[in-house]
Amino acid sequence: MKFTVLIPLYNKAAFIGCTLDSVLAQSCQDFEILVVDDGSTDGGDQLLAQVQDNRLRLIRQANAGVSAARNRGIREARGDWVVFLDADDWLRPEFLAGLEWAQARCPQAQIVASDFLRCPHTDTNWPPRWQLPASPPEVERIDDLAARWVDGPSLCCSSVAARRSLLMAMQPCFPVGESLGEDLDLWFRLTEKSALALVRSPLVAYRVELQGSLSTLVRPKGIPPFMQRLRLRALSGQLTPQQSRSALRLVAQQQVSLARQAISVGQRLEALRWLLRGRDAIASKRWWLTLAMALLFPGGWVSRWQAWRMRRNHPSPPLERPESSTVTP
Repeated sequence: MKFTVLIPLYNKAAFIGCTLDSVLAQSCQDFEILVVDDGSTDGGDQLLAQVQDNRLRLIRQANAGVSAARNRGIREARGDWVVFLDADDWLRPEFLAGLEWAQARCPQAQIVASDFLRCPHTDTNWPPRWQLPASPPEVERIDDLAARWVDGPSLCCSSVAARRSLLMAMQPCFPVGESLGEDLDLWFRLTEKSALALVRSPLVAYRVELQGSLSTLVRPKGIPPFMQRLRLRALSGQLTPQQSRSALRLVAQQQVSLARQAISVGQRLEALRWLLRGRDAIASKRWWLTLAMALLFPGGWVSRWQAWRMRRNHPSPPLERPESSTVTP
């Protein structure tokens, strides 16, 4: 079997049907769907139990968090590749075929992924639809994900697949008890061991503005644990010199972001402290612009400018009229 599509489920009964339909509609049909219900209380697991499709397996466990659910799914997976799909996201029918396309063009890569679109959730535009170019997509090989990430987020959890053999050698893959950046922690560790092949075509809709999703959580007030671990690996000699430089630069950019966050709430001295800690990014224009903000600009202006910049960098995609999508037992 080629793919295991692993879906951790916790109180997403309103969305899991549409997500499941998007998997069943794949043009590549060599897959199983493995849903790990993490102690849901809204009946989502009962909806899935009624689905008559032998490609779907449902595992129930007491609530232990998304990381524990994904680790359980990796152990139970039967496919050569494990796809990590969130229970409220959506795949285009070409997604799995796109991952096969990436594997064929970069056979040494043990991690494959596609581009994604950040799609706001409303009752009228989900599931989303958008046009793809007629020509075959480019496949980008990424050997240094930290360096790539400095230019902007390259992956979302639902757009990634990894060889199960590599994942099993790294178990537990996801840090249990963490639910912020726990996926990024794994992507960085995976790409320290293997190249990543990225299909440069958006084949995944990443749902935003949904209560309980990562996009609505409060931003961290300090360096997240996964970033701290990345920094320690960079300083320990575990990485190549290039990987270490990229990792330290990425952590420094996170510290610059924390400086901007401090400026927006009027904590200028705290912002300067974060900039000092982030001096590995001192060669960047972003570091110097943030220093100017800390010294010269009102916090309210910085907050509004940051919000405008986020909207500009992540505009809503042009979507077509949605079609109905429901799971049929």
